[in-house]
Amino acid sequence: MREGYVKRETRETKIELTLNIDGEGTSQINSGVGFFDHMLTTLAVHSGFDLTLNCKGDLVVDCHHTIEDIGIALGSALADTLADKNGIARYGNSMIPMDEALASCCIDVSGRPYLIFNVEFGDYRLGDMDYEMVEEFFRAFAMNAGVTLHINLIYGKNDHHKTEAIFKAFAHALKSAVKIEGDEILSSKGSL
Repeated sequence: MREGYVKRETRETKIELTLNIDGEGTSQINSGVGFFDHMLTTLAVHSGFDLTLNCKGDLVVDCHHTIEDIGIALGSALADTLADKNGIARYGNSMIPMDEALASCCIDVSGRPYLIFNVEFGDYRLGDMDYEMVEEFFRAFAMNAGVTLHINLIYGKNDHHKTEAIFKAFAHALKSAVKIEGDEILSSKGSL
């Protein structure tokens, strides 16, 4: 079983996270940000990853540190879980509709962190979460997981639907990328 554990403590957040990428999609999530908990639960269900998260953040300031630091922790856990990336498919892509919204995600588990995020939101908030934190989460994840991540909103009107389509597309793309397909590293260089 491929599992990772991260305990991260700063003056702004205290995070404990476990990740099992060979799981069943179960989750126990408490970030203190309800809408974000909903998105992380969606991520677990659609990726098939087991995710346990407990975070105490400085939400009296706002949700920024909490969500960004969870992205750092989740990305670090994935990087530790995959170790040398031997045998993984490496690439994954998915296009997911959520009612009127359509999102795509392409990922390369390459060891080279990069984020392209082509999404526009119409409102300032998604429940108790600032909409700009969607991009910040994915940036923190990509930089700490060492993945190249392209997220594109093809179209959509409702910000909740847009965000949920993004997280579901990400989950399915990531699930495909970490699937074991062989016993070698998928690279002409022989390493990632």
